[in-house]
Amino acid sequence: MAAAANYAFANRQALLGHVQLALEQALQTSPRDLGLRTVYDVAHNIAKLEEHEVDGEMRKLVVHRKGATRSFGPGRPEIPAAYRHVGQPVLVPGDMGRASYVLVGTDRAMQETFGSSCHGAGRLLSRHAAIKQARGRKIADELRGRGVIVRAKDRDTLAEEMPEAYKDVSNVVDVVHGAGLARKVARLRPLVVVKG
Repeated sequence: MAAAANYAFANRQALLGHVQLALEQALQTSPRDLGLRTVYDVAHNIAKLEEHEVDGEMRKLVVHRKGATRSFGPGRPEIPAAYRHVGQPVLVPGDMGRASYVLVGTDRAMQETFGSSCHGAGRLLSRHAAIKQARGRKIADELRGRGVIVRAKDRDTLAEEMPEAYKDVSNVVDVVHGAGLARKVARLRPLVVVKG
């Protein structure tokens, strides 16, 4: 599991390098000169060895978060120092046409869910059903009408990831926030999407 997580981290770093080069070529300046930087990088759908309170005592557990991500409350040593005083950053991506969110972990999540929260909204339609429902539609044009530029490998890739294929992440985040598992920090709007 650790090797797979390291591979995923290295892969994200390689992708980031390619994005930086593309931005430099397109904008004729470096991302650093524009003030662009990685704020936080996190993996999801992995298992980690962690300490949690169970029946009044601290125990080492392997916590597997499938469809979830860490939502540790403030003060935990596993949280990077820059964020430790406020809690774990929780990134909740939305779909191509609606919002994504940044949240922060809470002590309540530590008590209720072993420090876990959602990492997305979840699908409403299977990939096959989404492709079928998208027939005859111009998803890229629809997204452009919402102010979102999209590049995709092909029409089916775009169709299977269309916004209607997913639950509305804003509703999911409202539930997580209301339950006290994470607190809303920022709502982000998509501008450019690359699917490949």
